[in-house]
Amino acid sequence: MATNGILVTRNRPLNGQPIIADAAWRVEATVFRSVLAACVLIGAAAVVHYWRAGLVLSHYDARAHLTVARRVFDSLTPGWRQLGGVWLPLPHVIDLPLVASTWAYRTGIPAVAASVLALSVGLAALARWIVRETGSVVAALAAPALILGNPNVLYLQSTPMTEPLLLGLSCVALLAVDEWIRFPASRRAAWAGPALGALLLVRYEGWFVGAALGAVAVVARRRDGLAAVMRLLGWPVVAVLAFLSLSWASTGHFLVTSGFYVADNPARHQPLAALSDMARVTTALTGPVVVACALAGAAICLMRARRLSTALLPLSLAAAGCLPLGAFDAGHPMRVRYMVPLVAAAGVLTAIAVASVAGSRGRLRALVATVVVLVTFAMRPPFDARAPVVVEAQRDVPLQLARQPVTAYLARAYDGTPILASMEALGHYMQEMSAIGLPLRVFLHEGNGDLWLDALSGPRRHVGWILIESRTDGRDGLADQVARDPAFLDGFEQVAAGGDVVLYKRMQR
Repeated sequence: MATNGILVTRNRPLNGQPIIADAAWRVEATVFRSVLAACVLIGAAAVVHYWRAGLVLSHYDARAHLTVARRVFDSLTPGWRQLGGVWLPLPHVIDLPLVASTWAYRTGIPAVAASVLALSVGLAALARWIVRETGSVVAALAAPALILGNPNVLYLQSTPMTEPLLLGLSCVALLAVDEWIRFPASRRAAWAGPALGALLLVRYEGWFVGAALGAVAVVARRRDGLAAVMRLLGWPVVAVLAFLSLSWASTGHFLVTSGFYVADNPARHQPLAALSDMARVTTALTGPVVVACALAGAAICLMRARRLSTALLPLSLAAAGCLPLGAFDAGHPMRVRYMVPLVAAAGVLTAIAVASVAGSRGRLRALVATVVVLVTFAMRPPFDARAPVVVEAQRDVPLQLARQPVTAYLARAYDGTPILASMEALGHYMQEMSAIGLPLRVFLHEGNGDLWLDALSGPRRHVGWILIESRTDGRDGLADQVARDPAFLDGFEQVAAGGDVVLYKRMQR
């Protein structure tokens, strides 16, 4: 019996009980375990490498994510509302126990371990899906090698950023949805709905990937009726509604879409220019060989989709590109890491192209896969210090050094009174100051609700210090307040500055 290209044989012994040959399942399980172990080992080695280079927490968002998780219990107003804001909550929910200790919060190591594990499980699930879909172990091994071996992905999985969880859950959801389509009554198919729901709570790219996977599943099982479809789609619907409710309770907005960047992208309101920039950056991230193979794989998927809708499943991962396309068209500044999900999509589609190569006992296929991987590694070495995301992640390093006088002043002069600061602008610096023993609860920020609003109306009555980001990029609400009302700082004197940060201290009367 053939199921989506996988041959399943059924034999019936003399007693009449069916026996399903499980050779294919054993191969899948072996591939899964092997890829999982290899990815964990490689990922751990990468963490050691980037820790020694001082880059694990170099990206300001890496530190800011730790701050958002920590503030749930280390805050002037602790509680679940601290999870709300611009970012989706699942990564911070996962990080809650991983930043509980001061050491874990300061170093980020437990959260980094979660990144390594999330991506490793995802790549193992991806390999399992590829060997099931194509029957090619070579292709199943090539995809994780191209994805994890990419220096930009390898670096991100060595940080507490959210991209590793996005990539991992995207791959897990792909496998689970495929299982739901093939064998909707199986126990493993029951994970498809929760996997889609979780994917939608990681990063906004997951909304597009989840929608694409769900659409393919609905088309493939459209004859099963509404009840069956809702068992799959009910989870992501509930997930989105839960996030919108959390956002409203925390910020007063169902979805925060502005106020955290300056719309200065030259491609603003020029979708073709934005698309061209994305293609250029994606090629820079992956290399031309993988891009060419991925385009071939995409064409193969489209041709096969004319007779089998599930052939579109790997293309669903490329739907992540819809978010940066819309963001850049809206004027969001270019960020090369926004194209990292397309690196994973390109790796999967390259594996599809490799699996389509015919040859005697798969020898040609193995040769093609080996050449593609080796040439790609030669052009994009896994630990390339010049990789675009690695370079981008160090943009804040000079500012970190320049902020040292501010940190040093607080280390010797802080008197225990609250510090008014915008977490949206300086959340990364708040985490940085854990090194001098400042807990998050000394900062009064936007997440403190009415306390923040009261302090804006008269900071001298509420705080002893004010910390402002001096850049005029619209992120710091306190900088905007000063621009509107210079008297806001009356009663405070500037005592330190550096790295785009200015520290003010309340003057004694």
